Amino acid sequence: MSLPLRPILASLRHHRMTTTLLSLQVALTCAIVINAVFLIGVRVERIGTPTGLPEGEISLISVQGVQDDTNVQAQQQTDLAALRAVPGVTAAAAVESTLPLSGGANDMGGCASQAALEQAMAARSADGIASCVEATYYAGSPGFTQALGAHLVSGRDFLPDEYATDIRNLPVIVSQSLAQRMWPDQQAVGKTIYGSSPHVVVGVIDDLLRPRLRSSDQDRLVALTPQLPDATTTQYLLRSAPGDRQRVLRQARDALIKAGPMRLLSDKDQKTFADVRHRYFQRDTTMVGLLLATTLALLFVTALGIGGLASFWVQQRTRQIGIRRAIGATRRDILRYFQAENTLIVGTGAVAGMLAAVALNQWLMSKYELPRLPIWYLPIGALLLWALGQLAVFWPARRAAAVPPVVATRSA
Repeated sequence: MSLPLRPILASLRHHRMTTTLLSLQVALTCAIVINAVFLIGVRVERIGTPTGLPEGEISLISVQGVQDDTNVQAQQQTDLAALRAVPGVTAAAAVESTLPLSGGANDMGGCASQAALEQAMAARSADGIASCVEATYYAGSPGFTQALGAHLVSGRDFLPDEYATDIRNLPVIVSQSLAQRMWPDQQAVGKTIYGSSPHVVVGVIDDLLRPRLRSSDQDRLVALTPQLPDATTTQYLLRSAPGDRQRVLRQARDALIKAGPMRLLSDKDQKTFADVRHRYFQRDTTMVGLLLATTLALLFVTALGIGGLASFWVQQRTRQIGIRRAIGATRRDILRYFQAENTLIVGTGAVAGMLAAVALNQWLMSKYELPRLPIWYLPIGALLLWALGQLAVFWPARRAAAVPPVVATRSA
């Protein structure tokens, strides 16, 4: 038996207001759900951004001195000797507080030539000047690169006599992204970064992430420098096997207390890198949860609307269903009738919803600098709403198809 499109369209015209409202609900849900799912994907991708560190092996512990006359460098040497003696510690270094995803900032501008630097200084900005970039500088004591797990691609590590408290004229090791940005398709080792003072590049490492995420073309502009931390509060970076981190932190705390009793150590100053990542992306994780809850709630309400309307129409059309059954319509024909009707309503709303989703994405891009919505999200979102509509109408339609013709006719 062919699908009776004419009766379906006539019935929808008869319930024009109800049909229009349901289509608008589907359109609104489609537009919001498509953008919400896209934003969830963007946030999840952001949360999973690799730092370039062996995150499962890294722990951090900070100690605050209480005496102003403390010889910071001598105390650091004592502390590091004690920390490296802790069983399970494979590397340890005193580092600045700025690390990947730490949220801090230690950024400096630099240019690939003296002429570019002079041009940038004259313009009072490096923006738009070729080979001038702003990069994040990570600093630490000897063993810093090993504690970070930085992998040298070319060049060498810092030499023991290159470490100093004054950053001026110190050599640097740059990330591959920074090397490529400043000297495209050239060997970076041996080149000089010109800034407040010149820094000779002695090595290139695999990319590390910056303390704050910005954009994909800037997130890995990083340099390492052999600048010794000289603040009274010192942060130590420890590497150990992933399963040893909590034990290592406990024993490291005891070791630091013994190495310098006149200092403060609190529980909040002891953390694994997983804690650092969790804290940095806490707002993103919360946003993903809110968007997911909103999406599921919208889909649930829309499904209730579709299913409720279908149940109402089944009750109203009992006589019509009975007549169709009496003239030879099978249960499958009745089921197909309601499914086709639902396809027309939801399909109309989904088409309008796809257009609304594009408009909503354009607005979000202008207000919040979000990326453009990939076009393939649109048909997937529309298919999701169609499948939801078919699922919501299935049980009312099945109940209608199960009514015997004689009972349906008598109940009219």
